[in-house]
Amino acid sequence: MNNPKHLIVILGPTAVGKTASCITLAQQLQAEIVSADARQCYQKMNIGTAKPTPEEQATVPHHLIDFLPLEKPYSAGAYQQDALNTLSNLWEKRPYAILTGGSGLYIDAVCHGLPPMPTIPPAIQASLYETYQEKGLSPLLQELQQKDPAYYAKVDQQNPKRIIRALEICRTTSLPFTLFRKQKIVPRHFNIIKIGLQRPREELYERINQRVNTMMTQGLWEEATNLYPQRDLPSLATIGYQEIFDCLDGKHDQAQAITLIKQHTRHYAKRQETWFKKDPSIQWFHPQSLHKIKEYIQTQFNSFCKES
Repeated sequence: MNNPKHLIVILGPTAVGKTASCITLAQQLQAEIVSADARQCYQKMNIGTAKPTPEEQATVPHHLIDFLPLEKPYSAGAYQQDALNTLSNLWEKRPYAILTGGSGLYIDAVCHGLPPMPTIPPAIQASLYETYQEKGLSPLLQELQQKDPAYYAKVDQQNPKRIIRALEICRTTSLPFTLFRKQKIVPRHFNIIKIGLQRPREELYERINQRVNTMMTQGLWEEATNLYPQRDLPSLATIGYQEIFDCLDGKHDQAQAITLIKQHTRHYAKRQETWFKKDPSIQWFHPQSLHKIKEYIQTQFNSFCKES
C-alpha cells in the first residue's frame, strides 16, 4: 500500500496573513512549506516581495524561495517541475506538505498540471524581450490582442512575463496560446486540501497600506534603488519596484510612489481574489480561525483515509 501524500494548499491575496498561518500549521503538523510565489523565488528581491524573514524561515523549513538570479527566465512549467520534485522529497519524510502563495497560476500548475508547451526558439524569446526593453508592453499587448484575443481579455495586462510567454507560443506555433491552455490535464496522484484565507475588504486594504509603510521603514526604497540598474529585467516588473524606478526616472515624487504602491497592491489583491473565487474546491476561512482550519483539515484527512 502506498504511503499517503497530502498537500495542504494555503492561498489568498497578498497581505492576508498566509505566512503566519502556514508557520503555525506547519509546526503542528511537523510539515515543511513550499512557496508558490512568482517573485519570492528571485534573489535580492527580499523586502518588496514580503519574503518570510530569516527568523520565520528558521522556525520551519521553506522551499523554492530566494534561489533564482534576477536575470534567469522562469516559467510556470519550470516551477511545476521544481515544486513536484520538492514535494516528492518531502513526502518521503512526512505524509504532509504545505504549499502556499498568491500566484494562482503556480498553484494551479502544482495541483492540476499544465498542458505541454512547445520548445521556444531562443531567437523568438530574445526578440520579445528586446521589444519589451526598448518599447515597453504596448506593442506586445497589441500583438497579443491580434493573435489571441481570448487570452488578451483575461491576462493581467501589467504582467510582462505572462504576456511574453503567451506570445512565445503564438509566434512559435502560429496558434493562439489559449488552445494550449485548454488541453487535457493529467490528474495528480496525491490528496489536495485547499484552504483560502480571506478578510473583509476594508481590513485587507488597511493591512496592505500598513505593510507598505512597514516595507519602507525596513528599507524597500534602498533595496529598489540598488536594483535600479537592472530595472528592465522582467523579474523586476513588480509592484513596489516599478513605482520606485519611475520615481528615480523623475516621473513622480517619493510620496506619490508610495501612494501608487499601495493602490497597485490593492488592485493586485482584488485580481488574486477574483482568480481564486473561480475554484469551488477552496474552503474559505479568516486567518484568525486557525482552530476551524485545523478541524477542516482533519476532516479531510479522515475522508481520504476512508476512501483509501
